[in-house]
Amino acid sequence: MKFIETSFDGLWVIEPEIKSDSRGFLSRLFCRNEFSHISFNKEFVQENLTLTKVKGTFRGLHYQEPPFGEVKLVRCLKGKVFDIVVDLRKNSKTFLKTFTLELNEEKLNMILIPEGFAHGFQTLTNNCLMLYLHTNFYNSQYERGINITDPRINCSLPLPLKEISERDKNHPYLPKEFEGLTL
Repeated sequence: MKFIETSFDGLWVIEPEIKSDSRGFLSRLFCRNEFSHISFNKEFVQENLTLTKVKGTFRGLHYQEPPFGEVKLVRCLKGKVFDIVVDLRKNSKTFLKTFTLELNEEKLNMILIPEGFAHGFQTLTNNCLMLYLHTNFYNSQYERGINITDPRINCSLPLPLKEISERDKNHPYLPKEFEGLTL
């Protein structure tokens, strides 16, 4: 695996080595030994899979507050998505900045998202299948979301918004007094 460091502390883009032949290919989803090279030694405790049927759909921006913050490893297994993360960490040099990239089935690239980030994506094709590994269990009492149109995060989507859940549409803007998550 190739680990690409970003300007966001702890946020990594990961490109797998894909071994192909006439039968198809083999690619690692995760290897603890390889991840240890970037000092990642947490345990994934939950795995989720989503299917989003319609191109232009938006999901997010979701996060869990401490003490249920989590690291996420996100990969698009089928289709293409415009992936978005927002740094919510108090005193971070990239506080309220967004990082975006395309995740897709051809590259099978991934993003390792540290605690204290909100995450979302817009589908660029129909029938997008996303795989998530989490280092903490889901806890609805600590789940939060940010509205994608929040001017403080200044993020624009590449496609017109086709579908969004009522829950995601009704996420609030960050309060003016929000100074970040203390991890």
